[in-house]
Formats: sequence, C-alpha cells, structure tokens
Amino acid sequence: VVPYLLSAFTVAYLVSAVQVLLFLAVVLIALRGRRLHRKTVRLIAIGLLLGSVASVILQLVDNTGDGGALASLWTAMILTLAVFFIVRQVLAQPQITEQSIYGVLSAYMMIGLIFAAVYVAMWKFSPHPPFFAHGAKDETTKTFQYFSFTTLTTLGYGDFTAAGDDGRAVAVLEAMVGQMFLATLVARLVAGFRWSERAATRHSSH
Repeated sequence: VVPYLLSAFTVAYLVSAVQVLLFLAVVLIALRGRRLHRKTVRLIAIGLLLGSVASVILQLVDNTGDGGALASLWTAMILTLAVFFIVRQVLAQPQITEQSIYGVLSAYMMIGLIFAAVYVAMWKFSPHPPFFAHGAKDETTKTFQYFSFTTLTTLGYGDFTAAGDDGRAVAVLEAMVGQMFLATLVARLVAGFRWSERAATRHSSH
C-alpha cells in the first residue's frame, strides 16, 4: 500500500527509486518464510540487493529512457517473486487464518503493481508513440497504476485505454489474471477460513 500511495500522491523521480527498495524489502520478508538452505537464501538476497541497487541507479540516471524501462522490468520481476513466495507459503499452511487472507490480498495488490511496471516499461522502451489513446500528456507512473488496477478489477472506467495492440493484449491478460485470482484463490481461502472457524467452534463446544 505504501509504495502505491507514494506514487499516487507524488511526482518526484526519487519516489521510483524508493519504491524499488520497498519492494525489495517485501521480497526479502517473503523469502524468510521459505524453507531453503541458509546459503541459498543468502545468495538470492545478495543478487536481489545488487539488482535493486542497479535499478535505483538506472532510475536516477535515465528515468525516461531504456534505463528506466529496465528498472521497471526489474520491479515487475521482484514483485513476481514476492507473489510467488507469498502464495506458495499461504497454500502450504495447514489452516486458513486471517493472516493467510491478508497475504493473498497483498499478493493481489502486487499483481496490479506488476502489470503497472510492465506498462511503464513498454512505454519507456518506445516513448515516441503514446501508450494511451488520449495522448502522452497523461502518461505518468500514477496513471499507469490507475489503469492497471481498473483493468485488474475489470472496473473499466474507460477514461484510459491502450492505443497499441501490445498494450491491449497485456491489458486483456491482466483482466483474466485478476478474475482467475479472485474466483479461485481468494474464494477458496475465504471458504476454508469459515470452515476452520466452524470446526474450531465445534471442537470447543465438545
């Protein structure tokens, strides 16, 4: 939530660099819950740290060019890792708890940020044609995140639409992912949480 609000209410280039560091922290926290060898975890953490430092440098040096596009792709990658670790850990738990539901909802929000980073990368790799049909004047990080979440939730206000076929294809993919995520994983966890509560109530009554 914090990285999203930072970009939604600010316009400074430094915010993108701060976001990368916050996303790195999320991945490292999610990585701690994995049952991996300590040396493996250390190597992954060092690789993620070095990649994030390079991403921050690219954001500061070439934010609007290919460097910024590569940094956005790095953001999408580390968020994808975080979603993978969180969902795997939630599904591996024997009981459904409130923390499990919060974890899945966090992963759902990260998916919206992943696609927003992909849209930004697509735009920066080809900055001459506008990404949105309305023109380039509204193309900022906050606009891409707004477009991503309205697409992920299939809300579809229609005030922003992708102009190119590549952007439309990714938007359709995001809408499908959002619906499948809610219809399968979140619904399954909520149903399992209610079942766990009823089972605990029956056990305490006995």
